[in-house]
Amino acid sequence: MAQKESTFLNMVLTLFLVTLIGGGILGFVHDFTKDAIILSKNKAQEDAIVKVLPSFSKLGKSYKLLPADGDDSLEVFPAYDADSKLVGAAVKTYTKKGFGGFISIMVGFTPDGTVTGYSVLEHGETPGLGAKMTTWFNNPDKPKQDIIGKNPKTTRFVVSKDGGDIDAITASTISSRAFLDGINRAFNTFIQNMKTASDATSGASTKKEGE
Repeated sequence: MAQKESTFLNMVLTLFLVTLIGGGILGFVHDFTKDAIILSKNKAQEDAIVKVLPSFSKLGKSYKLLPADGDDSLEVFPAYDADSKLVGAAVKTYTKKGFGGFISIMVGFTPDGTVTGYSVLEHGETPGLGAKMTTWFNNPDKPKQDIIGKNPKTTRFVVSKDGGDIDAITASTISSRAFLDGINRAFNTFIQNMKTASDATSGASTKKEGE
């Protein structure tokens, strides 16, 4: 009996040491990589801002807006021409209705709300299905699924299956609904707060590629 108790105690101690060492290694790796991860996310966001906006000369100071239909704020990056006239804004929006949960999107608008581009920043959708949203809704060859150049004021940004004007990703209606939910949230919040965007003080110059 004493031998069995000793063996059990050794197993418990061994498992405890393995867990302790494993936790220490994970903590070290996290501390070592967290700054690089933050820098990578910031770079991806900066690239997305430039990608989705119309031609501009400088960016204004970003600001946050709480949408009427969400608990978390959206971040708005206003863009101006050389005469400090607002030419559009990039809006960092989100939805929590994805098949894999949370989706973060950067979407660009002209002052009247026409979509100028989008970039999916974060998602947990299924590869080969819902994950196709990164390119699906930017396809000039298929106008029924393309949202670029369209305005939610005149085009219903709802999947056609639900009576809207946008074709869903094949076999991924949930992901498509979620994506359009995020775009509509950005549009509604931006349009309702256009005066804030127009009055925002322009900041450091960030030229769009090709300008």
